[in-house]
Formats: sequence, C-alpha cells, structure tokens
Amino acid sequence: MAKMEVKTSLLDNMIGVGDMVLLEPLNEESFINNLKKRFDHNEIYTYIGSVVISVNPYRSLPIYSPEKVEEYRNRNFYELSPHIFALSDEAYRSLRDQDKDQCILITGESGAGKTEASKLVMSYVAAVCGKGAEVNQVKEQLLQSNPVLEAFGNAKTVRNDNSSRFGKYMDIEFDFKGDPLGGVISNYLLEKSRVVKQPRGERNFHVFYQLLSGASEELLSKLKLERDFSRYNYLSLDSAKVNGVDDAANFRTVRNAMQIVGFMDHEAESVLEVVAAVLKLGNIEFKPESRVNGLDESKIKDKNELKEICELTSIDQSVLERAFSFRTVEAKQEKVSTTLNVAQAYYARDALAKNLYSRLFSWLVNRINESIKAQTKVRKKVMGVLDIYGFEIFEDNSFEQFIINYCNEKLQQIFIELTLKEEQEEYVREDIEWTHIDYFNNAIICDLIENNTNGILAMLDEECLRPGTVTDETFLEKLNQVCATHQHFESRMSKSSRFLNDTSLPHSCFRIQHYAGKVLYQVEGFVDKNNDLLYRDLSQAMWKAGHALIKSLFPEGNPAKINLKRPPTAGSQFKASVATLMKNLQTKNPNYIRCIKPNDKKAAHIFNEALVCHQIRYLGLLENVRVRRAGYAFRQAYEPCLERYKMLCKQTWPHWKGPARSGVEVLFNELEIPVEEYSFGRSKIFIRNPRTLFKLEDLRKQRLEDLATLIQKIYRGWKCRTHFLLMKKSQIVIAAWYRRYAQQKRYQQIKSSALVIQSYIRGWKARKILRELKHQKRCKEAVTTIAAYWHGTQVRREYRKFFRANAGKKIYEFTMQRIVQKYFLEMKNKMPSLSPIDMNWPPRPYLFLDSTHKELKRIFHLWRCKKYRDQFTDQQKLIYEEKLEASELFKDKKALYPSSVGQPFQGAYLEINKNPKYKKLKDSIEEKIIIAEVVNKINRANGKSTSRIFLLTNNNLLLADQKSGQIKSEVPLGDVTKVSMSSQNDGFFAVHLKEGSEAASKGDFLFSSDHLIEMATKLYRTTLSQTKQKLNIEISDEFLVQFRQDKVCVKFIQGSQKNGSVPMCKRKNNRLLEVAVP
Repeated sequence: MAKMEVKTSLLDNMIGVGDMVLLEPLNEESFINNLKKRFDHNEIYTYIGSVVISVNPYRSLPIYSPEKVEEYRNRNFYELSPHIFALSDEAYRSLRDQDKDQCILITGESGAGKTEASKLVMSYVAAVCGKGAEVNQVKEQLLQSNPVLEAFGNAKTVRNDNSSRFGKYMDIEFDFKGDPLGGVISNYLLEKSRVVKQPRGERNFHVFYQLLSGASEELLSKLKLERDFSRYNYLSLDSAKVNGVDDAANFRTVRNAMQIVGFMDHEAESVLEVVAAVLKLGNIEFKPESRVNGLDESKIKDKNELKEICELTSIDQSVLERAFSFRTVEAKQEKVSTTLNVAQAYYARDALAKNLYSRLFSWLVNRINESIKAQTKVRKKVMGVLDIYGFEIFEDNSFEQFIINYCNEKLQQIFIELTLKEEQEEYVREDIEWTHIDYFNNAIICDLIENNTNGILAMLDEECLRPGTVTDETFLEKLNQVCATHQHFESRMSKSSRFLNDTSLPHSCFRIQHYAGKVLYQVEGFVDKNNDLLYRDLSQAMWKAGHALIKSLFPEGNPAKINLKRPPTAGSQFKASVATLMKNLQTKNPNYIRCIKPNDKKAAHIFNEALVCHQIRYLGLLENVRVRRAGYAFRQAYEPCLERYKMLCKQTWPHWKGPARSGVEVLFNELEIPVEEYSFGRSKIFIRNPRTLFKLEDLRKQRLEDLATLIQKIYRGWKCRTHFLLMKKSQIVIAAWYRRYAQQKRYQQIKSSALVIQSYIRGWKARKILRELKHQKRCKEAVTTIAAYWHGTQVRREYRKFFRANAGKKIYEFTMQRIVQKYFLEMKNKMPSLSPIDMNWPPRPYLFLDSTHKELKRIFHLWRCKKYRDQFTDQQKLIYEEKLEASELFKDKKALYPSSVGQPFQGAYLEINKNPKYKKLKDSIEEKIIIAEVVNKINRANGKSTSRIFLLTNNNLLLADQKSGQIKSEVPLGDVTKVSMSSQNDGFFAVHLKEGSEAASKGDFLFSSDHLIEMATKLYRTTLSQTKQKLNIEISDEFLVQFRQDKVCVKFIQGSQKNGSVPMCKRKNNRLLEVAVP
C-alpha cells in the first residue's frame, strides 16, 4: 500500500525558527544561535522570507535524493521545511507558469558551498523539467559543462578544496513548455595570477594536476610532459595531493564531459597542448648578460624547454626567444627596440603564461556556449544562475579583493533595491498601505569606487595612462587628494583618518568602509595588475604560431591589424562586465541563496560562531531581516491560513462553507487578536508581529492536543464497542456450533445403540432359522444315509458273486491313475524357468515313469525355445543366424572364436554414410555395404602392413585407400575361392582368388583384422547367397598363398614376449612368410 502523502507546513516540527523573519528577539546573538541550533540538527537551510541561507555541512546529507525532489515538486514555498529545492521549484514554476524570467544569485565566501549550491539548483531543474531525447541531451550538456569549467577555473585553497577562482553566470533558456533549449555562460575575472604563483598551502588550477595524474604515457609523451609534479615551477609542491581527491579519475571525467558538451577530438587535444605549453613556460629561466654599451640583457639558460614549447605550439624558436629578450615600442611611425633585463624577462614570461591561460579559459567558455546555445529562434524564457565570489577580507588585500568587493557592493545594492521593490509590489498588489522603510543605502560606496570622474577605478585608470613615472605610491597620493574628504575612505592623509586618530594605518594602504565592514587594501601591485600588460612582441610571436588555437587567442598580434591604441585596463573591463550583469539581473525576478561557511577546518559538526558572525555581517543578513519585517513579519494566503487554524474557532471547525477570507475574519475576531496586529489583503492576511503568529501556533498546538485526546476517546470507545460486538457475535457462533455438536453426538449415540439392538435381534432370528435348517438337513441326510445303506445292501447281495473275479484289476488301474495324476500335479509346481540355457529339471519320482519323464523334458525345452525365438525381430534373427553360422565354422577350430561370441556383429564400423570424408567413396558404390572396416593389408614383398578400407557388398569385395577414399581393388565374389587362417589367437587371414581371373593378377590377399570371425562369417554367407556355393574355410597353421607367379607358405609360429601382444609378420625368403603370434 502506498504511503499516504501528508502536507505539512514550515511551522510544523520546527527546529529553532525556520524563517528568520519570525525570530524573537531579533539580534545578532539570537540569529547565530538559531543557525547553530538548526545546524546541530542537520537543518542546514533557513529562510529570510524568500531568501535561503545555506550553511555548508562539509559532509553528505540524505536530503537530495530523487524522493526529495518529488517531495518539493509543485509545492508552495512555505509548505515544507526550508530547502534549496523549494527555492529552485518556486523559480522554475514562476518561469514556466507566469512567464517571468528568473535569476538565482548565489553568494558567500570561498568554501561556503556556492558551487555545490549552483549544481543542486541545476540538477533540480533538470529533474523536474520535461523528458525526451533532445531535452535530455540539452540537460546533459548543461550539467556536463560544470566539470569542464571546474577543471580549468577551480583550485584548492586554504579555505576550500574546490574553490571557484572565477565568477560564473549561466542563463538557462527554456521554451514555452518549460523544457530547456540551451544556455549561455558568462565568466568574470579569472584569477589568472594563480597560474604563476600560489599562496602557501594552495594549488594551481585543477587541470594541471589532473593532466599529469590521469593522462596516459602516450599522451604525456606527445605533450612532452613528465608525471612528476616537482619538474614544474608553476606547481606548488606542499599541497600537490589533496585528501579525498582522485585527480586521475577527475581527468577522465573531464575528457568525457568535453565529449558530451561537443568538443571535437582535435579541439580537446589542442586545449591540452596549450595547458602543457603553460606548464612548460614556468620552467624557462633567464641569466643576465652585459652588453658592450653597458646595458643589461637576459638570455635563456636552457633552451631545451623553449624548443619543446615551440614544437608544441609550432612557433619558430628564434622568434619566441627574441620576444623574451627584447621589447619593441611603437609610436606613430617610429619603432624602438630595447633589451629586457632578467626581472623584465621573468615578468614577460609570467605575463605570457597568465594571458595564454586566461584567453584559453575564455575560449573554452565561448566554445561551450556554441554547443549549448539554443538552436531555435523562438521566444525563450530565461533562468539565470549567478555563482560569484563573496565578500573577501584577508590579512593582505590587493587589487583582486578590491574589485571582488566592488562587485559584492553592487550585488548588495541590487539586492536591497529588488527586495524593497518586491515588498512594495506585494503591498500594492494586496492593497496594504506602504510605509517607508529606513535602511542603509550603499550607493555612496559604489559611487566612491565607480564614479567616472573621481572614483577609485577612474583614478587608477588615469594614473596608468599618465605619461612619466607611474607607481603605486603616486596612485595613493592621487587618492589622498581626491577622496580624502569621503566619509567611507580612510588613509594616513585623509581627514577621516586624522579625525579617528588611526595611527595603525600603514603608509602604503588605504581603507574603505564597505557595507560589510572596513577592509584595508595594500596599494602595492594595483597599477601593474590594472595595466595587465603583455608585450606586443609576445603577442606577435603567438600569432605567428602554427597552432590554430593559439593563433586565434592573440588576434592583436596580426601585423596587418596593428592597433597603437592602449588596450582597456582590467579595472575598466570588470566595471563594464559588472554593469552589464547588473542590467541583466534587473530585468529578472531575483532569488537569493546566501552561503555560509561554519568553520575554517573544512570539518563536519563544527560551528565557529565568530566566523559565522563575520559572514552574517558582511552578507547583511540582519539588515535583510529588518527590511523584510519592517512592515509585516508574516503573510499567508487565506485558504492555507484557514486550513491551519480553523480548529481554534467553533464556527470554522470542522468545515467553513463560506469564502476563506470571511472564515479568517471570524477566526481572528473569535480569538480577540488586536486589530493593529494584522491586516487583510486581497488574497493574503498580513501579521505584523511574530509574537502573534507564535501565539496562534501555541493555541493550535494546545487545540491539537485536545483534539488528539478527543479522537483517542472516540477511538477507544469505538474500539471497545467493536470488541464487545465481536465477542458477542463470537459467543453466539460458538454456542450454535456447540449445540450442533452436542445434538450430533447424542444422535450418533442413539443411532449406535439402535444398531446394536438391531444386530442382536437379527442374530437371534438368524440363529433360530439356522437351527431349524440344520435340523431339516440332518433329517434329510439321515433319510439319504439309510436309503444308501439299504440300496448298498441290496446291490451287494446282487453282485457278490461277481466281485472277487475283477477286484485286483480295478484296484490296480485306480492306483496307477492316482499316481500319474499326482505326478503331473507335482510337475506343474516344479517347472524350471523359461530360459533356454536353464538345464535344471525335477528328478523323476518313480522308475516306471523314466521314459515319460525324459520326453516331457524334451518337449518342454523345445516349447520354451520356440517361445524365446518368437520374441526376436528379423534383424536379431539375422544376427543369431550369423552367430550360429560362426559357431559351426569356428567353434573348437579357431582359438579366437570364444572372444568373438560376446561381441555383436556390426558390419559398418566406419559409418561411411555419415562421415563427409568418405562421401566420394559412398557415391561410387551403388550396392548395399555389408562390411566397412579398416584392415591391415600385408605387403607381398616385405611383410609390412598398410591400412586399407575393406568393403563387402552383395556382389563384390573392395579395397580402398583410408586417407583419400579411392578404390584400389575390386573383386567379384565369384572370383573368391577360399579363405585361409590359423587356428591360433590372431587376426590374419588370406583371401584366395580364382586363377586366371582379372583380380588374381597380383596374387591372393593377406589381411589382418580385429574382427576376423565376423568378416569371415559374413563373407561366407554372402558368397553362399550369391553363388549358391559354400566358400571353403581352411583353418591351418600353415597354408599356401599365390603371390604373382609364386606360391608362398604362410607359417604361424609362437612369438617371444618382447613383441608384446601384437602379431609380427616377416618375409623369410621367396617361399616363406612367418607370422609370430604371442
């Protein structure tokens, strides 16, 4: 029986508070305690209204099974306990049913579980949308894009073993039915500096380790790589191996994913060649050399690595070597070439490696987009998933942290705006009065960073483009001049700093008061990282490569398209990307997932309150709760509200027959809830204070207990009544059955007594009648006896005179008759078995019956022999006739005969009809084959034997070659005159032919066979049948045979034991052939 589906509510069996909007009191401590309480009970998801807070459990939980997917499918957002599937389902149904484009924003710091959250969202959407071959292929391609991007864009950090080092935004496109059509991926700010240098305890991007661990020896040799990580300067060795991570298996997964996404084999090989080239770039080292003019220049120490890179990328070695040693500066029509010192050469090498890898990653994203983009041009619905870095505050914060935090400021700004907009729209939609909500607007911070005239990014770009000496210190001085008065900017020279008397602020740093807290930035490296320069010589060298992929990555290296305009800076590019992203997000309905990391040890069951508190602050979660509950903390549609609380009012319980809103009004009036605590919207009731909701929940809980008691009482009463009625019914049935049994038993007793009485009366009557009959019988017998005696007396008187003359003869005849009768009766019981070989016969009882006894024995034996013969079939009769013939011919004459008695005569030992080898031989013989056997034909010249097939038909005797089946000799049976053999235990026999016949031209035949008796017998019977003449069978230890014109004596002698049990034939001279028989 299927388990009954039970619909619950977010408020049922709640651990802590499932929705932070309902938290009382609302402060930082209670917020953290609520998260910790739920985390300790494996409840990792908590709501803030429609926002999902996800705490990374650092272990697998059984809450993502297909059963869970079905549980949350097509369910109201607040109907079940908080889960990422609830948000995913809400977003998907809004997109499918209401035609609203959706976006899911996933934020949090590294290690908080953003990447896993994005995978769960995509897997849920893939599970609940349509099915079909094309749809499944699109879903598979969208899901398999993740392993490829993770391999090239993720790395192991101190905070996360699979940290995304780039921002990713994926637009998944759906048709009008909600089936996926394709997608578009956008990437933001790959951390390309990781390619050349990694902090202690961290790794480079996964793909480098996966390639070296999982590639075959053949592939590594082709890429000119070795499996040892220590051979490559760009790979950190202190954390090359990660516990629980199988790089080799992941490499196979990535290759398979690339194939599914749509990468051709040559494209995948080209990508791996570029990865190998980046690895080997790190092994190029430089040494200083002084020129005649006193300038320093650099030279490559070992050109073997350079040579292998050039072979991989098909670049002229001299071109790349010059690009590492010289720099050409072009200004209008002038070109100036300068040498690079060792430091500049290393900078050029690292810049090339970073650019090569970064451009490869962008190419991968574009290539994936080509494969997964929607093929149709129909209007599409879009769901965007944003997986981007969270707010970062490290000990040393540089340019990367600055622009990441800028992105998070923009996301916080749009989050507040869209949340307020959503709240306001719902109030207007429900006809609830909107009240202004005070909140911190971080637009002033965004303006400090992105303002086009005096923003920090604008100042940085201006400083990078300024002629003259440009350093990080000059950039900081410019900031002190322009931003010194800004209330969210601090440095040693700013007014804010002097006012705060912050002497701990270093000279080479500045501090920004972000919405999440103050962050101190080290100004060192800002200018270089913003410039992100790659010398034109290296770009041109890459464009000259014979490698198609590398050439396409550096289009600016084409001499025909030289652009002297300075390329855009990294800051301006990122600012433009963020602006595009914000514009895209504002056109969609937002859904938020805030990821929190519970500890820095990446361990399960550990909740670091200080670390969580820090994340709560910079994610602005408390601010989010305050905005959400500024008006009304809780809202719910009338139908589920009435369904949940109808038992609290007698008028609404158990069924309310009017409109749901009227029922809720009656319910709240009955409960005497203050009017200022709630408001009625068009389709929802709004509750201002969480205490009111908890009061309702407490009343509901108490009422449920009362109802449970009532149900138990009614159930127990029903159960007792049912039990009583069942007992009563059982008692009636038992009584009826007992009465029936008692009556049946009494009836049986009466019946038994009646039968006994009847039997006694019948017995008395029968005995009385018997006595009367016996008396009558005795009377008749007496009369008969008297009459007999009287008649006897009369006869004896009459015949007394004749009696003495014939008495002896009569007595003799009578006695003999009785003896013979007794003899035959005894013989009947003493007869032997019907077996013809049973020689037993009973002894005669009287001497005068001797001749009769023997004749009876003869007649009985003939009779049972006839009975035995009548059982034979025609074939059995023929076999016994042959055996009988053999007995007459060879019994007591040939020593071999006794051993042949028990062997059946088969004749066709070779099965010529079944063996395809003898098909030609079979086709050449039209007569019935009587014998088909392999014999040894004795050579007339030397006595040696040769295997031949001996065939006997109705008219002929034939000899054929055993291997080829070709007939060698054919002798008509009329030409066979005699068969000679010895009397000993051997298989030799001679077939004598008629002199002058065609077959006798070479003389008689001498054979050796294991079935001599059978062959001679069949030959004898066949010859007799055809010629009507008996074939002469000569049995002698010496006989003559005709060999051509000579007669040779065949003599059988006793052989020695050394020859074994095989007879040996030897030609002694022209007249004697000896056969040694063991």
